[in-house]
Amino acid sequence: MPAKIEHIDHHGQPALRLTTAAGARAVVALQGAQVLSWSPPGGGERLYLSPRAVFDASMPVRGGIPVCFPQFADLGPLPAHGFARKLKWALATERSGDDFALVGLRLVDDDDTRAAWPHAFSAELSVLIEDSRLDLELEIENTGGEAFDFTAALHTYLAVREVEESRIEGLHGFSYRDKTDANRIKRDSGDVLVIEAETDRVYHDVSRPLLLREYDRSLGVNAEGFPDVVVWNPWVERSAAIADLPDDGFRRMLCIEAAAARQPVRLPAGETWWGRQTLVAL
Repeated sequence: MPAKIEHIDHHGQPALRLTTAAGARAVVALQGAQVLSWSPPGGGERLYLSPRAVFDASMPVRGGIPVCFPQFADLGPLPAHGFARKLKWALATERSGDDFALVGLRLVDDDDTRAAWPHAFSAELSVLIEDSRLDLELEIENTGGEAFDFTAALHTYLAVREVEESRIEGLHGFSYRDKTDANRIKRDSGDVLVIEAETDRVYHDVSRPLLLREYDRSLGVNAEGFPDVVVWNPWVERSAAIADLPDDGFRRMLCIEAAAARQPVRLPAGETWWGRQTLVAL
């Protein structure tokens, strides 16, 4: 059976379901161009989606892979993480073969976006599943007459069986901004990163792939174009304070995000920027 792309209703919202002949599966919502689910062949779900997620378009969906643009977090005048994750994107591309399925979704400026952020742009997110790999590529084009600055991220919520038993390898030696400690700049000196408290770090200029290890499975995480890596887990108190996350939701999720956060991207008129995150189930 060849790969296929189906247009479906997902919790009342239009979405795309991608499947491959080998058994890989993904669901991508048009709202926010948000990947909500990804399972590699023969494996379980690898993205965390909150059981309390809201799908009525009144707020971003908690979990999956939200697209943060044109602002990451609170690093600017816009509401946290910008507006792209809240808006409906248009389907621009869909292709499939025997062993892959790919969709591209596009968002362009309009009166509402220009009222919040006065720039002309085109954003496209490509989502590809192939073998045990999920590829996401975000491309931003400046379609206006003046340069603009932006920050961005693929806010990836990874599903883990128990966050305290998970290990992140590959961050040793990199500097990071620790939001839980007054944004102090620190250097990671451990062989692995273990989550044992609230964690909110932006690692700078990460130049090698990462590995998330669990009991009996691992996940490779690689980025291109995005210079930074965000590691986030809300832990006990913050998890309980987030309305669309269960009190114990922090135990089943760990965000490892590809980001351009430390330094805004300066994009001249007519130019294009891109960044990619690849997840590989091992």
